[in-house]
Amino acid sequence: MSGDDPESPARRRRPDRVADLLPEAARRLGLEEHLRLARAMAAWDALIAERVPPAVGACRLVALERDTAVVETDEPIVAAELRMRATELLAAFSAAPGGHPARLLRLTSASSGGQGSREPRRPRV
Repeated sequence: MSGDDPESPARRRRPDRVADLLPEAARRLGLEEHLRLARAMAAWDALIAERVPPAVGACRLVALERDTAVVETDEPIVAAELRMRATELLAAFSAAPGGHPARLLRLTSASSGGQGSREPRRPRV
């Protein structure tokens, strides 16, 4: 019963951090894409808080497609601001830890249940 001995090497080793175990557990459970999206959502929220503070809580990343970030907005004025700053936001989102290399920003309206989406918007370069 060496597992019960508090002095055994197995008991003295440093415990693994949950954050280190989560990616492998998510992969094994088939949740890797959900975890990736959750990280991207957190990165988007932090980016908005830093660069467009008035939009905090009024927009959210809802999906990632091949080269497109799909963002739902609560108000048309928020959509207009994000559309104007699409190039800046997408560049920062691509560079952010947990971000996504999106080239396009598609905005949807929360009032239409996300169904009133526009065509992907190509930022002007």
